[in-house]
Amino acid sequence: MPSFDVVSEIDQHELTNAIDQANKEISNRFDFKETDSRIELTDKNLLIISASEFQVKQIHEILETKIVKRGIDIRCLDYDEIVENNKEARQAVAIKKGIDIELARKIVKMIKGRKLKVQAAIQGDQVRVTGKKRDDLQDTIATIREAKLNLPLQYINFRD
Repeated sequence: MPSFDVVSEIDQHELTNAIDQANKEISNRFDFKETDSRIELTDKNLLIISASEFQVKQIHEILETKIVKRGIDIRCLDYDEIVENNKEARQAVAIKKGIDIELARKIVKMIKGRKLKVQAAIQGDQVRVTGKKRDDLQDTIATIREAKLNLPLQYINFRD
């Protein structure tokens, strides 16, 4: 029976490369000289550090440009508020990976609401869709794309 998985993943290697390129540009730019501005990567978060809130916002633009050039959707970034201390401004940026249970339920409900001849099942942080015909699965992908969800989705493991 044909099936595919709906997932939300990020190529971690490309993200690391984009952050390295952004840090290199920040270190070379004149307006960031002697400010100790940088982007730090942890497991699931980024930390933008600079001297002021204005410079943190400039680093946003640099980071987003580098990420887009690497083929990563910027909707996977979730910015927190900028926190300013003595001579430093910091902002945490969460990296969204996987489909949370609420969004997965919304996707399943949307598929069932369209009365397509497919079955959708939540499996951890992904949704598996199975059907008898390949055309039904392609209609399902089109339906999910039309929904304009606030998370970049990929359709993998398409099997006949």
